[in-house]
Amino acid sequence: MSGPQRARARRAALGGLLALTVGLSVVVTAPGAAAADPVLQPGQTASSGNIHLLKNLPKTGAFATEAAFNSDLAFKGHYALAGNYEGFTVYDIKNPRKTRQVVQVHCPGSQNDITVHKNLLFLSVDSRRSDDSCNSRALTLAADRAALESGNYWEGIRIFDISNPAAPRYVKSVETKCGSHTHTLVPTANGRDVFVYVSSYDTNDAYAKCRGDHDIISIVKVPVSAPTTAAVVAEPRLFNPGNEGGTSPTTGYPYSNTRGCHDITAYPEKGIAAGACMGEGVIMDIRNPAAPKVTATALDRENFAFWHSATFNNAASTVMFTDELGGGGGPTCGPPNSRYPHLDATKGANAYYTIGKGGTSLARQGYFKIPRVQSETENCVAHNGSLIPAKGKDVMVQAWYQGGISVVDFTNPKKPVELGWWDRGPLSNERLILGGSWSAYYYDGFIYSNDIQQGLDVFEMRDPRVANGKSGKFPTDYNPQTQPSLDNKKA
Repeated sequence: MSGPQRARARRAALGGLLALTVGLSVVVTAPGAAAADPVLQPGQTASSGNIHLLKNLPKTGAFATEAAFNSDLAFKGHYALAGNYEGFTVYDIKNPRKTRQVVQVHCPGSQNDITVHKNLLFLSVDSRRSDDSCNSRALTLAADRAALESGNYWEGIRIFDISNPAAPRYVKSVETKCGSHTHTLVPTANGRDVFVYVSSYDTNDAYAKCRGDHDIISIVKVPVSAPTTAAVVAEPRLFNPGNEGGTSPTTGYPYSNTRGCHDITAYPEKGIAAGACMGEGVIMDIRNPAAPKVTATALDRENFAFWHSATFNNAASTVMFTDELGGGGGPTCGPPNSRYPHLDATKGANAYYTIGKGGTSLARQGYFKIPRVQSETENCVAHNGSLIPAKGKDVMVQAWYQGGISVVDFTNPKKPVELGWWDRGPLSNERLILGGSWSAYYYDGFIYSNDIQQGLDVFEMRDPRVANGKSGKFPTDYNPQTQPSLDNKKA
């Protein structure tokens, strides 16, 4: 059945159940119940009833174009810091219901993955720029062949001083091999330094500075009191050369060669990190942050196409890995379609693994994928999320691009259960526009989602199963890929 036929069939089936009008927010299920499939139009929203949108702040200025994607989020006290391919925005979230924009810094460079540590803010740049400044431009083959051929370009990490969050100041850049697609902060116990684990992958084109084997990450050491002295101090090889990609014999989907990592989540208090490394998931010993060592690996050739990100439970006894099937640009939530003929509940999903003693083994337990069907003009796949500190439970909120946000209890990793969800309708019925929630994170009692096209969303979840999470203490500087212990001792 074609996409339009499926859409018409769903509309007919639900026509007697839902009366929708553009701009209407629709509750389609009781909280926690199995979700019906809402047939949404552009401008509509639906939810499970226990998640409420409190505030939306649309993109503005140079960030408002379709090509200026919102990306990741970080938090500092009563500020949220939001990445965008054109730079970053600082929001005041002291009163989440009255969240306001404080300042927008124009500093282009995809993806501008963002983190914060004390008075320092870090941005990842993995596009070839004419120089390291905020006035740089992206190089193109048509206009800049000579610069590309000579390697006269820059990509890597930018560092800002945000001691005054209303007036960030650019202080340093560090070039890294193959640039920086994402990065993760690992602070030292004494607080004097922070190590930046830079994840990137080779392009293997004629102009790349890092052609060939790229089974490494770059580690940048940043003295907190002297950030201008930041430098690459190590490029550890995490994998053996020759971890080839190929095609899954079960699904026919290509799976990725392991060459570096897409994303790393560190849990410094436990001395452990999880790497989602394109072709496999790994556990690392990071007790010496300058020399991480892989202690366990997991493959899933039958189901996972691209290992994207990871989240530990609070005890670091379970880790959730995501599969970004289609690279985030495809309609992979729903029934098989012409682009993805083998879709099911394990493709483009979360997989949960228990971690053996000492981080020396990974044992797969179960999968979770949102049950709501998205149209073929909606990119949808598992993406970034973080823990909600619900006492005695393992609960997290997660982004699914145009699949919206979902809250899942994975206390039993064999049988994850969805507790709530919120879904914004498609951006278009005529064409697939890359959009939806890039990151959805819980911070100090509220959920913040950076929507690629629609801006920053602020949500509240009203549900007794997670209510005690509001008394959990978050650190002043919070980067979800640098997990702190979030035990809810007040509950």
